[in-house]
Amino acid sequence: MILEIKIAMLVLVIVCAVASITIKDLLGAAVVFGTYSFMMCLLWVSMAAVDVAFTEAAIGAGVSTVLMIAAVFRTTRRTKD
Repeated sequence: MILEIKIAMLVLVIVCAVASITIKDLLGAAVVFGTYSFMMCLLWVSMAAVDVAFTEAAIGAGVSTVLMIAAVFRTTRRTKD
């Protein structure tokens, strides 16, 4: 794979990691974390670790993201009114 594309993917992974930590909205953080997992999957494919990439795609980007989004929708927000 072209070196520039690998570097761009690595930068996007770092941006997604920092964004998922700093976002205050829980739903937004869950979506960004799913994007982070998908980008990690692409990095694993670029390193020719297809088995690890498949596991990351299935568990990290798929199941974990769905569970986090479901947990966010099942929580309630309490206001201090």
